[in-house]
This record gives sequence, C-alpha cells and structure tokens, in this order.
Amino acid sequence: MRYLLLTGCLFFSIACMAQKKMDILSSNIDKTVSPSDNFFLYANGGWIKRTPIPASESNWGIGKIVQEEIYQRILGINRQAAQTKAAIGSNTQKIGDFWKAAMDTTAINRTGLAALKNHLKKIDRISSASELTAIAASFHIDGINCFFNGQAMQDGRNSNLIVYKMEQGGLGLPNREYYFKTDDRTAGIRTAYKNYMVLTFVQLGMSPAFAEKCMTDVFELETRLAAASRKLEDLRDPYSNYNKMTIPQLDDLCNTFYWNEYSKKIGIENTLDSIVVGQPEFFTALGNEIKNTEMPVWKNYLKFHLVQSFASYLDSTTYSNAFNFRKLLTGAKEPRPRWKRVLDAEERAMGELLGQLFVKEYFNQAAKERYSALVEAIRNAYAERIRNLPWLTEATKQKALDKLAKLRKKVGYPDKWKNYSSLEVSDGSYLNNIISANIFEHYYNVKKLGKPADRDEWEMTPQTYNAYYNPGNNEIVLPAGIFAVPGMKDEELDDAFVYGYAAASTIGHEMIHGFDDQGRQYDAAGNLNDWWTKGDAAAFTERAQSIIGQFNEFIPVDTLHINGDATQGENIADMGGLLLGLDAFKKTAQYRQGKITGGQHPLQRYFLAYAYSWMWQEKKERLAMQVMTDTHAPAMERVNGPLVNIAEFYEAFAVKNGAKMYRPEKERVMIW
Repeated sequence: MRYLLLTGCLFFSIACMAQKKMDILSSNIDKTVSPSDNFFLYANGGWIKRTPIPASESNWGIGKIVQEEIYQRILGINRQAAQTKAAIGSNTQKIGDFWKAAMDTTAINRTGLAALKNHLKKIDRISSASELTAIAASFHIDGINCFFNGQAMQDGRNSNLIVYKMEQGGLGLPNREYYFKTDDRTAGIRTAYKNYMVLTFVQLGMSPAFAEKCMTDVFELETRLAAASRKLEDLRDPYSNYNKMTIPQLDDLCNTFYWNEYSKKIGIENTLDSIVVGQPEFFTALGNEIKNTEMPVWKNYLKFHLVQSFASYLDSTTYSNAFNFRKLLTGAKEPRPRWKRVLDAEERAMGELLGQLFVKEYFNQAAKERYSALVEAIRNAYAERIRNLPWLTEATKQKALDKLAKLRKKVGYPDKWKNYSSLEVSDGSYLNNIISANIFEHYYNVKKLGKPADRDEWEMTPQTYNAYYNPGNNEIVLPAGIFAVPGMKDEELDDAFVYGYAAASTIGHEMIHGFDDQGRQYDAAGNLNDWWTKGDAAAFTERAQSIIGQFNEFIPVDTLHINGDATQGENIADMGGLLLGLDAFKKTAQYRQGKITGGQHPLQRYFLAYAYSWMWQEKKERLAMQVMTDTHAPAMERVNGPLVNIAEFYEAFAVKNGAKMYRPEKERVMIW
C-alpha cells in the first residue's frame, strides 16, 4: 500500500489556484538546504515553512490538500441530497438521510449514552462463557472492537477460495507496544488511557472510586492480551501467520469460547470445514482469560469498548472524552469540523456509493487511458530490469516475469459497483445508521464464504488518495484520487512530474509490492508458494537485510528509531518504484531532449516530483505513533532513504563524498 493514512482527491483551493502559473516544484524548494544533505527538506522545505499544520489536524501535506477539494464536492452532493425528496432506497435518499441524522447534534446530545441502552442491557445479562460468545458475535456484527478480529478473505494458499480468518485484536491502545514501552511519551499515553477509561465508567454511572477499580481490572486484562499479541514486524511473515485448522482444533486451542455457536451467530450458514488462525498463541491466551478472569471484569471491558468504538457518533461529552485522550496520540489540538468528520464516516459507511457520483464528474475516460498506459510503461521497465538483474538466476527470472505479465491492473474506478440496495439508512439516528452500515458490511463479507473469489472487487473507493497491491489477486489497484495534483489539470503536467509523482511513488511502488519481502512469497495466481530457488531467496534476504539496517539508523522523533524490519516492504517498494519510474522516464522525449523546465533539467525534476509526492509534515505525537504502529516510514525518510542508493540521484544533484546523503557505492543497496 502506498500510504495508510490518506484519503482524498483532485484539486485544492483558491490559494493553490493562485499559484497555478508558477512551477509548483520550484516554488517549494528551500534553497537554504543543500540537496546533498537533506533532499526532502530541499524539495519541500519552502512549502513546510509557509504552511503550518492546522490546529485540528495531526498532520498536513499533499494528501490532505487534495482531500480539501473532495470534501467540498462531497459536501455539495450531501447538501443537495438532503434537500431532495428522493425515493426510499435510492442512493440520493441514503446520502441525504445519513447527512441529516449526523448533523442533528441537538437530538444526538439529548439522547446521550441512552443510545447504547440496548447494548448495555445485553452486557448486563451475561452470566456464562456461552453468553460471552454470543455477545462477541453480536458486537462484531455491529462493528464494536472486542476480543479479536475476523473476516472472510482469500485463502493465502488457494486464492480462488474464500476462508474465514481470525487474528489478534481487542485492545484499546493502538498496539501491544503501548502497554510495555517505558519511554516518557508512551508512559504518559498509558496514564491518559487509564484516565479516559475511568471517565467513561463514571459516565456510565459508577462512583469514581469504583470506576478506578474497574479500570485497573480492565487495563490488566488488556495488558495480558497484549503480552500474547505479536509485534508489528512479526505480523509480516505470511507463513507463520497462516495456521489453518478445523473447529475441533480451534476448540483445543481455546476451549472456553464456543466457536460453532459463534460462527452461526455471525451469519455463517454452513458449518466451517476450517478456519485460518493468524496468531494461535493469542487465542490460547484469550481462552485462558475467559476461564480465569471474573465475569464482571469482562462486562466492564465490553462496556468500555462499546463506548470507545462508537464515541465519534455519540453526544458531545462522549466525543470530547475520546478526543482528549486521542489527541495525545495524534497531536491535534482541537476537533476537526463536524461536517468533515461526518463525511469521513459516510466514506467508511458507503464510500463506493459516493464514488459512483464522483467519477461521473471528476475522472474522465482520457485520464483513465493515460494512467492505464503508464502502468504498461512501468511494467515494461520492470520486465527489462528483471532480465538484466545480475544476482537472480534464469529460473527465478522466468517465474518473476510470468508473475509480472499476469499482474492485473485496476485504474480509476470499478467496472462493477458494489450493490447497496440492502443498506438501510434513515434520518432518525446517526448511531443507528453507522451500525446499519457496519451490519451491511459484515454480512456482505461473510456471504462470500463458499463462493469463488470476486476478483473484480475493489478495497478502496475511487475518491481515495491511496493505492494498494493485493497478493491474492496479483493486482495493483489505483483509485482516481491518487493521480490528483493540487491546482493542476492533468494535461498541464510534464512527463518528469508525472513519472516522479505518479509512476514512481504509486504505480511502480505498488508493482514492486508483488516482489517485496511479503509479495514475493505469492505466485502468479496469488497463492503462497515458494517459487524461488534457495540461492535466490538467500540473495534477496541479504539485500533486504541491508535496507532494514539502513532504516534502523533513522530517528524521526525523540529516541524512537524506525523499525526497519516492520517497514522493509514499503522501503523496498519505494526504492524499486523510483528505479522503475526512472527507467520508464528515460524513454520519454522530455528526458532525451534534456530541456530545462522550471529551472531544472529532467533528472532533477523527476526526483523533485517524487519528493513532492511525500510533501508532508506531522505533529510529534502523530509521528511517534506512526513509528510505533505503522509499516510505513515517515515521509522524510521515504524520500531520503531510498535516494542514497540510486546513482542517478548523485548525478542529478552532484552529491559528493562528505555530504550527509552520500553513501559509498559498496554500501548502496540494490534489489530490483
């Protein structure tokens, strides 16, 4: 995936439009910084100096800039739908009623936590492990975070088959590290989390003293579950996180949870022959906790997770309590405007429905054809690189070329749209609409079981500023939004810009994911299958270890080092994408002619455009959370990290021995 945190699309505001006649790459350069010392700050420093992060945001950059325009356009769609007397069940009715219910803060505040009364009654009635199983199923259908995560998905060893996979989860903090790291920042977050939990219990009617005791019990329960959870880097191994077993085997693993009962209650019609378990040791620990932890503790665990899961859709007090804790994770000083939060929720609830309206107006056939052709240019460049790789044997090269040739591309928007006809939306309750959307998505997911994999499906909406590689389908998916450039029309962009911005950081990046540390373990059909010779696999691992070592050196904030192991797939894709984009760009007329554009020759402009694709800044709090929880390195390191390994970068900016970005040739990494 190119980047996990950004959504959005197309062009930005009057301020950006005013700069339309200027060259945007040149205008962002900070000439007080040497490109040989910190290329990210050289390329983007001018923009960073004149662009503060808004108080309501934890980060700001290219993805957020393009998001602003999509907000305005989707806002217009919502307001118009809300004023239209549309037929019940129509897309317009669903959009309009969702908007009206979500913006009715008077009714939401008047209802308060009474909106959760039915869920709370279910919790209070629990008296046995069997009933705990039943409520886990009910809560998972409604979209409440508890116990573990599960969904229907492609079988890693048979991509034509849809299986049910269960993985560790159920924590209230972002991941296991937040329960154990001892640095001041993380310790402070733990304290704030505990305070938030106490505040929630008091809001639910407990005395402060009793709320404190309940918090301690629940936090200790979560800490034990966190101790049984795998670290971020350990989740990258597709083999160790693939453990297929029968229901009786799962019962042996965790015999206090009623798995047959659970599967029926979540809507799985036929008895499952098998389940894929990601982290068996977590489920053993969960079973022990169900056996040994007193039922009142589990009830309070569920009550807290119920409120935490739905806080964004409840009254202002509940939302503020959650925000005041979460701002320590993100660094945002104030909440985002409600209308933006509502549009984000609508995107999650029925984003592809909105996407149908979006692409009609904002992504035409010509744009789709241009970027489809660009995918083929990058594919051809990659095939050429594979043929010429000195460290790969001919046998593995042929299989790599076969996988590349069979890689599917999806550009812009789906050819077949998701059917939302069974989604029920009304103008009565914001929370009920959210739950209705969660229920719709849940059953949409589990109904895939027993059916062939739908390889035409998209996991992102067209208006998303992101992209991904799906190993099970051996495909790259490139939503319309990812190709947007603020304040510019597509036809105004020169090739150096397009190849650095779109071809390298997105198309090439996603293509390389099919051959990174995880993707290379899947074959052309999308199955976990070792198609490498032992020698070639060892050579790949040796080169990957060098990238891990390089990124382990970076310290983006405080004393936190980047986890080079956890981020290696993205780092391999960044460097490979840069090389593929460069190879393809060298075949263009602009590169061959060497014409100066915006004050730069083509090679310089290519690298500046790549840096522009990561024009980004973050609050320290958000940066720390990213380092601890994300498989993507921060933006600065995603630019500077791969560039030090690319000879053409040294050529373009005359990087000499002694410069901060200089690495001797023998220390430069080359995989693809």
